[in-house]
Order: sequence, then C-alpha cells, then structure tokens
Amino acid sequence: MVLFLFGLMGLLLLNAKRLSDYVKENIGVTLILNDNARDVDVIRLQKKLDATDYIKSTRFVDKATAAKELKKELGEDFVDFLGYNPLLSSIDVKVYASYANPDSLALLEKKFLEYPEVKEVHYQRNLVRQLNRNVNKLSVILAVLSLLMLVIFIALINNAIRLSIYSRRFLINTMQLIGATRGFIRRPFMSKGVLHGIYGAIIASIMLLGLVFSYQKELKAVINFQNMETMGILLGLVFVLGILISGISTFFAVNKFLRLKFDELFY
Repeated sequence: MVLFLFGLMGLLLLNAKRLSDYVKENIGVTLILNDNARDVDVIRLQKKLDATDYIKSTRFVDKATAAKELKKELGEDFVDFLGYNPLLSSIDVKVYASYANPDSLALLEKKFLEYPEVKEVHYQRNLVRQLNRNVNKLSVILAVLSLLMLVIFIALINNAIRLSIYSRRFLINTMQLIGATRGFIRRPFMSKGVLHGIYGAIIASIMLLGLVFSYQKELKAVINFQNMETMGILLGLVFVLGILISGISTFFAVNKFLRLKFDELFY
C-alpha cells in the first residue's frame, strides 16, 4: 500500500508539467478584427499566426457564429432585439504554455495589434497573472509534500521490517551462539527482505496500472497514457524504492540485534 501511494505521488510529479501546460494552453486570446477586413486578408492572417512558433492553434469566428454563441450563452436573441448584429469577426488564439505568462502575452498583444486586420486584443490579464502565481506556489507545495510523504513511506516500511525481525531476535542470538558469522545470519534475512520488496512493488504496480487505465478517459487531458517511457520510469522507481527500502531496513535491523547481548533481548 505504501509503494502504491508512492506510485500515485510519482505519477502526479511526472505529469505536473503536463497538467500545468494543459491549464495554461487553455487561456484564450481573442483578436477582434476590423469590420472592413477582407476575407482573403483574414485567411492570410490566420495562416501567418498558425505558422508562428508561439501559437498552438487558431479558430476563426465570423459575425454570425459569434452571434449564435452569444445567444446560446445569454438565452436570448439580442439580434432581433437590436435589429442588427453588433459583434465583429474574431480569431481565437491559444498560445503555447511557455508564452502564457503576463510578460509574454503583453509583448504578443503589441505584435498582434501591428496587423492591420486586428482592431483589439482581449484576454483575461488578471486570470493569467493569478494562474502563473498559483502554479509556482503549487510546484513548491508539491515538492515539499512529496519529500514529506517519501520520509513517511520509508519510516512505515522500516518500522514494519524492524518489528518482523524483532520477533526473531532470539533465533538470531541462538545462531550466534553456535558460531554462525554475521554475514551468514544476515544473508537469509536480506534475501527475504529484498524478495518482499519485489513482491510489494509488483502488487503496487498492478494496482497503479489498474487505477490509471480504469480512469484513462477522465484523466487523458492531464496524464499522457501514450508515453510508455513515463510509465516505465514510474514503475522502475517503485521497484527500486521497494527493493532499496526493504534491503537497507533489513540490513540495519538485523545488525542491531546482532550487536545485542542475550540479556538485552528482553528489553
């Protein structure tokens, strides 16, 4: 269970940047076009924007489509009420995550306004500022929480192994009395500890894969299920952690009881 929880935390850490990028890349920038802009010029502008290295996608919204979308949001036909369509055509732009910050968007806004077809540029400045601030805070909190959880996980496994070996302290002492060396006594405990770590890692990996692929549709936007390298790294970390913690904890626990005298085994 501890290794399973570690796997979940590792999955979150490995996909933290993807989650952050997903949120940032859904920040929309709207380019309001001049009413006299020709269709051929708008198409040319959209192709120019698509060819840049800072724009992920663009979507042209004509006046009629904009009116339909606003009518759906408001629940009323404002065109019939006003007698005309006051909306202008626009291009909805989504930039890559590395450009979704206040400074970069401010520079992009100036660049967009240089195009003669663009009348205004709209985006939620406060949202962008708050989002970047929260992402930085979340990164620090996640790093601290991960370190804390790792310490707790190691302590739990270590205590469980020490209790297991504690119940066999008299057997260890008996083997010492008949002349067994420390290495000979330690070897079967180490083998069993590492084997338990492998068993635990296998069970944790199966549980983790089952959970991940059960919720694949719900989490596909923030977790890359197609990247088998990421999953391989995660499962490898689970195995390494299981073996290392079990092996090291067993080593020190056995050594502790190897150093104790017979009278000290009762305390």
